[in-house]
Amino acid sequence: MAARMPQPPGPPSSLADTTRAEPSSAGKAPLAPEVEQALASRAWLMVFQKSSTRMVPLATGAELTIGRQDTCELQLDDERVSRAHARVLVTGNQATLTDLGSQNGTLLNDERVVSARPLSSGDTITIADTVVVFHTSTRPPAPSTPLEPAAFRARAAVEIERARRFSRPMALVVVTFTPSSSSALPALEGVLRPLDLVSVVSTGQLAVVCPETGEDEAQERAERLLEVLEGQQPRVGVAVFPEDGADVETLLASARAAAVAAPTGQFGLGSKAYRTLTFGKQSVLVADADMHRLYELAARLAKSDLAVLIQGETGAGKEMVATALHWGSPRSGQRLLAMNCAALQEALLESELFGHEKGAFTGAVATKQGLFESCDGGTIFLDEVGEMSAALQAKLLRVLETRRVTRLGSTRELDVSFRVVAATHRDLNAEVKAGRFRGDLYFRLAGATLWLPPLRERKRELLLLARLFLDEACGRAGREPPRLAPETQSLLAQHLWPGNVRELRNVMEFIAATVTEASVEPWHLAGRVGAVASPPAAAESAAVSAPPSPGFRPIGEEVRELEQRRMLEALAANGWNQTRAAAAIAMPLRTFVTRFRDYGLARHAPQRQGS
Repeated sequence: MAARMPQPPGPPSSLADTTRAEPSSAGKAPLAPEVEQALASRAWLMVFQKSSTRMVPLATGAELTIGRQDTCELQLDDERVSRAHARVLVTGNQATLTDLGSQNGTLLNDERVVSARPLSSGDTITIADTVVVFHTSTRPPAPSTPLEPAAFRARAAVEIERARRFSRPMALVVVTFTPSSSSALPALEGVLRPLDLVSVVSTGQLAVVCPETGEDEAQERAERLLEVLEGQQPRVGVAVFPEDGADVETLLASARAAAVAAPTGQFGLGSKAYRTLTFGKQSVLVADADMHRLYELAARLAKSDLAVLIQGETGAGKEMVATALHWGSPRSGQRLLAMNCAALQEALLESELFGHEKGAFTGAVATKQGLFESCDGGTIFLDEVGEMSAALQAKLLRVLETRRVTRLGSTRELDVSFRVVAATHRDLNAEVKAGRFRGDLYFRLAGATLWLPPLRERKRELLLLARLFLDEACGRAGREPPRLAPETQSLLAQHLWPGNVRELRNVMEFIAATVTEASVEPWHLAGRVGAVASPPAAAESAAVSAPPSPGFRPIGEEVRELEQRRMLEALAANGWNQTRAAAAIAMPLRTFVTRFRDYGLARHAPQRQGS
């Protein structure tokens, strides 16, 4: 698609952004004319096409027509676009979008435009395959009207879907403050934008959805919120999509956890709001509220010798909970031994549990201690205990009742001291009712019961664990870990993970072994996680199941390429000074430095003489 734009006239004085101090031009490269105009304007369009992205300034009184004919200010070379398709009109502080009777329609935030519609900053206009995002720097005269919690969640869900579909940034901020006779909302004037969504989610707690806001911009917003609420003991938590969550509840939980963990007068990040618990040589990352409570309960149960039954899906981390029970107990100085009851045939399992005498059966060439003897004084972990046969269940019950064990081929009972922790993916209570598991053994094992939620229910932990496992796998391989692209993070968050933590770890090890690029894209995981598009390179098409649509690539990928190219051009024009380069393309310095690192732009820096 081609876009023809007229040379923008100088903006009238009424459009000057009086809230922005004019930076000194000394030592700085001149800005591109369209960037200069957009920065001076209060409104502009970002036009995303299949092979380009451009910024289009809008002056007050501007009437911009979008269509196929060459008289349109924004010309789109696409047969599905009408000759005069739609119009954007800016009057005063308000912009409106009108469909001009087009054949294929105009979408505003995925809804068809049937009459003149007002535009808010961050609104997305879709015409055929062109996406246009409207922006305005005009500040609201008053904070956004607070929404009821239910309406807030519904609107937030719409913003999340828009961010996902168009690969746009979004943040959710939670503010806690000391409630007073006057609401905190009036203090937020000048901080909230017209497109922001705000709700009083509980007494002394506000939640704000910030569309078109990345992590760096969200941190700057958090600092301003802390300033205007000074004196009300504010704390702010910041969560960004999709890094900290891909749905409303997960983002809210991340931001709340970050706010709770932040010291008074400061802000915290959802990506840092977690704990690492260490048990011996093992550690576990805990972020989800249910997991916090589970490990706190495990710490209390560990002090007793009560038998504990852990229930949960295969691969969810039941052995780690058993490890926590052992290392928090008085038996932590002794051994923790585990046995998978589903991995061995009945005869072998009986020998492994209880031991045998020499000659007890064919192949028993020497006397062998069983698990209970070897673990005397320690903890025994019986994994998948629900797979035991009825005969072996009876023998296990006797050992648990008498605390004595008899080796195969012997009649002598040996006294043993142990604590038993069992685990299963089955509902043992239902198995008892069906007659497949002994009720008396079930009650012996289930002195206390812990249910471990599957990974798909621990959404706050999913991406945190993914990055942790990827860092560990790349560390073992002696390489720098690649970056998980936002689209990849969204894909991981939506996958159901039937193999739970074990499956996630395997996927990250696969990435560490096979992905050589600096960024992990969805097509790298084709056939392993969800349904994803093919890589852009034809040489890699054999790695996926279906080729991409001809001539199309994910728009987020193209935006990142454009961003890298513009950053390199700005660096080259400013002697590789990052501060001046960031100012040249109107990018916050913190964002520039972060992207400089993530994109690995240092490798493009010219070599100094004599180095």
